[in-house]
Amino acid sequence: MHSSTTDWPQADIHLPPEWAPQKAIWTAWPAAAEEWNGDLDTPRRDVAALVHALAPDNRVHLLVDGLEARQSAERAVGDVADIVPAAYGDIWLRDTGPLFATMRGEPRALRFHTNGWGGKFSLPGDESVGDDIARLAGVATQAFDFVLEGGAIDHDGAGTILTTRQTLLNPNRNGWSQADAEAVLQAALGARKILWIDEGLTGDHTDGHVDNIARFAGPGRIVIQEPAGPDDPNAAVFAAIARNLDGATDADGRIIEVVSIPSPGRVPNALGEISPASHLNFAIANGIVVVPVFGTNTQAEALGRLQAVFPDRKVVGLPAAGLLGAGDAGGGAFHCITREEPDFTRGRLTTQ
Repeated sequence: MHSSTTDWPQADIHLPPEWAPQKAIWTAWPAAAEEWNGDLDTPRRDVAALVHALAPDNRVHLLVDGLEARQSAERAVGDVADIVPAAYGDIWLRDTGPLFATMRGEPRALRFHTNGWGGKFSLPGDESVGDDIARLAGVATQAFDFVLEGGAIDHDGAGTILTTRQTLLNPNRNGWSQADAEAVLQAALGARKILWIDEGLTGDHTDGHVDNIARFAGPGRIVIQEPAGPDDPNAAVFAAIARNLDGATDADGRIIEVVSIPSPGRVPNALGEISPASHLNFAIANGIVVVPVFGTNTQAEALGRLQAVFPDRKVVGLPAAGLLGAGDAGGGAFHCITREEPDFTRGRLTTQ
């Protein structure tokens, strides 16, 4: 069930928004100790908490790589998740998994090249796990001949895409100019308008993925962050994003409502490095929004403001420092490790 790249310029692709009804959520269990500084227990606690939070209203498919990973996952979440053996380099399925969409009205799993976030973290299995998820989901794939990580874009389900120049125009990806990137996103993903942000968080392994700094939270609404205090390492970045999105319009010409929440602020890791901690790396699912928190004094206010943004969903904050890790290990949170599979039986999936 694999299509060639030759027909994608006329693909007629529609991307459902993340808040549309979901059939399932895919995530993965930390399995390679060398990718986690020899400590699998800490990130596994964060993943297990996420799975348990999602499980009441969502079907969770949890990939496991190897017998030890399978056994530990079964002990931790086997009662609430489908345990699915698979090969993967690491758990960042937002970037290595498929992007589910419709193509000419039919479900498709969009597949892009993976190059280890610009050659920094190339691991066996990361290039193939997206095809495996599509096969397990029973959804035909559509291949594209360029590099794109899922966390590098955010979209509203109606043709407006958010992204960063730092990622998409980085020479370590495709070598695109802005015009090149816009042409590809328009032709391949049905983008009608692209909103550009310059750069992402300090210390972000991904070269500035947008899902840490600006997220669509409904039609015509984007959530951003504001500095937690005078020592916030991303204060200048947040100010630039706010200026950039002030008065911005979506593909339908509607002025976008920009909602700001406090950032976690300065969150050092075990090595004393500044972590790319963000409350915006949340996962939206049926009935719930799971938000990463880091024990900072701004998290209660951030969760409260997000609850106002998502009045029809329960907003839950869960610890995610284990997923952030330290050094080359970790680097993400709940959005980075999940990929939603839309319920394609629910029309064009543009409802809130």
